[in-house]
This record gives sequence, structure tokens and C-alpha cells, in this order.
Amino acid sequence: MSILGTYMVPHPPLIIPEVGEGKERGVAEITTAFHHVAERISEQKPETIIVISPHQIMYRDYFHISPGKRAKGDFWDYGAEGITISADYDREFIANLEKLAIARDFPAGTEGEQTKRLDHGTMIPLYFINKYYRDYQVVRIGLSGLSLTEHYTLGQIIKETVQVLEKDVVIIASGDLSHRLKDSGPYGYNPAGPKYDQQIMEVMGSADFEKLFDFSETFLDEAGECGHRAFTIMAGTLDRTAVSSDALAYQGPFGVGYGICTYKPLEKDLSRNFKEQYLAKEKLWLDEHRTREDIYVKLARQAIELYVTTGQQLTLPEDLPSEFYETTAGTFVSLKKDGRLRGCIGTLQATKENLGEEIIENALSASTRDPRFDGVSEDELDKLIISVDVLGPMEAITSEADLDVKKYGVVVTSGYKRGLLLPNLEGIDTIAAQIKIAKNKASITEDEEYSLERFEVVRHE
Repeated sequence: MSILGTYMVPHPPLIIPEVGEGKERGVAEITTAFHHVAERISEQKPETIIVISPHQIMYRDYFHISPGKRAKGDFWDYGAEGITISADYDREFIANLEKLAIARDFPAGTEGEQTKRLDHGTMIPLYFINKYYRDYQVVRIGLSGLSLTEHYTLGQIIKETVQVLEKDVVIIASGDLSHRLKDSGPYGYNPAGPKYDQQIMEVMGSADFEKLFDFSETFLDEAGECGHRAFTIMAGTLDRTAVSSDALAYQGPFGVGYGICTYKPLEKDLSRNFKEQYLAKEKLWLDEHRTREDIYVKLARQAIELYVTTGQQLTLPEDLPSEFYETTAGTFVSLKKDGRLRGCIGTLQATKENLGEEIIENALSASTRDPRFDGVSEDELDKLIISVDVLGPMEAITSEADLDVKKYGVVVTSGYKRGLLLPNLEGIDTIAAQIKIAKNKASITEDEEYSLERFEVVRHE
């Protein structure tokens, strides 16, 4: 009793003939591969099929597992009547998976259901499987906004649940690849799109799952990918297991990438503990990075660590360079963890009597008062990447041509609304994008007039 096989598959609605109305012929290779997957699953005869879907309910800090006895869905939203997919849930597996997650203090469970209706990321794989095999129950699992390593951890807990229950299980990682392969596609073109598809097919085709963690959040966003986190959960279910992998098909004719890969678990292989290997390398990198932090960042880190561990606010040390006591400036303190923003708070102009106090105050705000995030916890401290931006004076400008996304930050003002964006941010390469994001932060609409200011920044990392 074990995981019989795992499968990476896409979920384009147009692959259903009643939806595609002929367009499905453009992905004939994917269709053929899908039938091959379904036939293989029918031969394996699993008791339970676990479907990991990006279109399940998704929370920022929680993995949702669908509760209940059964669910169904249809393709009416895609213009096809009369096609329904139903699923009987494996309540025993779901209960035990949730129990193990609670025991591991891991944020996954059946709370927070918003709709019982099956999503197309679940229905499309089942549509093909049902043509060959129907004697199974389903477990439906969504993604989260947590790190890739946390997604891998969920896969490990799924694997442990399989072992506890001694069931024959198949796992489906449902997910399209990039949505930005062509100008004519639904989301336009971004050069990161085809680059992502090439790299992910190499990684998944070779089952080199450690490299899943090397895809930065910025790169994933630019590529407009769909399934990366689902693939990472699936990889976790194969932790410490040798596999036979096969990349069956890849196509992207409509501006969205579709790939199908299959994995047959073999013997135990302790060398394939990919999350542990990645975290060990990450810790070495973080430790080395920390030794290179300058005095500005060291001050911000000291303030954050003291407050998070003791609740006390740091008193400005007496052994800093003179500019910390004798100058004033607005500052921004930014925190990142696992490649993602973890907090960012700052001041446009000085609000404290010296630069040192300004950094301390904004460091505390970034770590505990950013409304977008929970406060930083003690076990996160060693994982934080901290930067301190010291702002120069604001300068009114009359033309966007006076901006430079690498050199100048921008402030966009409309009446009482004011939005700021720092310079030289990863993934922001044009003045238009810089202004658009600053306007969005201030809720300035397209039809509102606005003024521009620029400022230079000295960034400390």
C-alpha cells in the first residue's frame, strides 16, 4: 500500500471538445498524453486520487483541504452544457491528513470552505481519468501564499498519511505553466514566460526537484505561472524516494504552456531529501550574507531582534558613526523572507531627532506594524533579509522623462492621496510600471490628475 504514481498535468478547459469547439486540436499532443496518464492510472487502480489544484480555495497562510462527503462541478462557465464531474471524498484520508497537520503544527485543514463546487483544475484531470477508471475517492487540496518549502512540507505530510493508512494512492499536481508566452495570449508576452517553461520542463522531466526552490518569486510572477506550487507539493510526496520520470508532452500554442510528466516511485533514496538540502544551503547563504551587512542594517536587525525576543525597544547605541546622531532623513526598512516581502515601512521625511532613531523606529514598524503581515516571530529572525534605504530630499518634477527607475524613487500625489515607490526594485524595469504601482498604492485612478516628485536613495544591505 503506497503512492503508486504521481502526475504533473495541465488543466486548459479548451481541451474538453465541448468547450474547445475545435481548438482542442491545437493541443493534440497534450490530449494524447492525458489519455496515456488516465490509462496508466486505470491500470494502477488507486483507492484514492489526491488532486492538488491552484484553483481550489487559496489562503495566504493556510492550505485548504475540501471537507464533506462529495462535490460536483460543471463547465457551464466555459460555454459547455451537460458535462458534470462529481467526486466522492475520502473522508478517512482527509481526517487523518488534517490530524497529522495539527500534530505537526502545520497550517492545513478543512476550515474556510467557500464553495463546494469542484474547480476546473480538479475536474479536467478527473474528466480524462473517468473515461478509463471510476472506482476511486478524491482528496482535493489547494495552495497557499506560504513559501515553496512549506508546500514541499505539505507533500511530506501527505506521504506520511499514505503510510499510516496503508492505502494505494495516486497524486495529481494540476497546473498550467506560463500564461505569458505570446502577445496574442490571454495575458500578453513576457520573456520570463518561455524561459520559465523551458526551465520547469527540464526540472520536472528529470525529477530534479531541489531546483524547484531556485525559482524566485519575482520570476514566477513575471512568468505568470500557475502550477509551480502544486508541483512542489507533489515533489514533497516523493521525498527520499527514487523515481522513474517521463516528460510526455509540452505545448503552448495559445500563449499558455501545458506540460505533462509522470513519476513512478521506486526504492527509498535518502539522498533525495531535497528540502533539507535546500534549507542547509540557504542557511549557509544567510549566515554569509549576515556577515556582510553594513552598520545601518546591523542597527535595524538589532532593534528587530531585541523587540521580537523581549518586547523592549532598542536604545540608540553610543558607538555608531557620527551621521547616526548628527543627521536626519526619511528611511525605509524592508524585510524579505524566502524571497518574498515580509514587511516594509518607512518615512518620506525625518520624524525623529536623528537618523539612528529613525532607523530603529522604522525597523520596529516593518517587523511588527505592517498591516499586510503578521508580526515577525522569533523563529523567523534568522531567515530575514533586511535592507535600509536612506532617502534624499524630495524634488518636484514636471515630466516622467525626469525619472529613472534604477536611480530615483517616485512619489505620486493627487489631492490628499500620496503613493511612494522606492527605486531599483526587482521586477520593475520601466517608468510606466513604477508610476502605475505608486498610483495603485495611493488608490489614484486613471482619470485623476497627479503630480510627481522624485528622490534618490542610498540603499544599505
